[in-house]
Amino acid sequence: MRIVIQRVTHANVQIEGLATESIKAGLMVLLGVARGDTEKDADFLVNKLAGLRIFPDAEGKMNRSLVEVDGELLIVSNFTLYGDCRKGRRPSFDNAAPPEHARRLYDYFVERARAACPVVKTGVFQAHMAVTLANDGPVTLICDS
Repeated sequence: MRIVIQRVTHANVQIEGLATESIKAGLMVLLGVARGDTEKDADFLVNKLAGLRIFPDAEGKMNRSLVEVDGELLIVSNFTLYGDCRKGRRPSFDNAAPPEHARRLYDYFVERARAACPVVKTGVFQAHMAVTLANDGPVTLICDS
């Protein structure tokens, strides 16, 4: 399982050109599920995400977590995080989990995130989405389970 984390001042996702979910200051997370990933991978990354100290303290040092700053979380599924571009010109997505498996783990990840974080918004699994955000810092991290 792989997540791309961006610390944001705000973010939103427009789903199928209609509905929009948005957050204020917090984290925008793209979530990719690989073949063989399990709930254990999701638990590891949710714990990492909730406790990752990437928000500034009073001295401006990255010393506070999402939970400590009452930040909001926007989670968007993204199978292209497992795109392999090493050969040819078209990415291979062989390492991405099949949709049924990925949906189950995405839903599990969101459920666990809602138990750990104050505000959690999401995109829609397998929908066409447009994400808009203001990266704060910029701070962008990639975490694998």
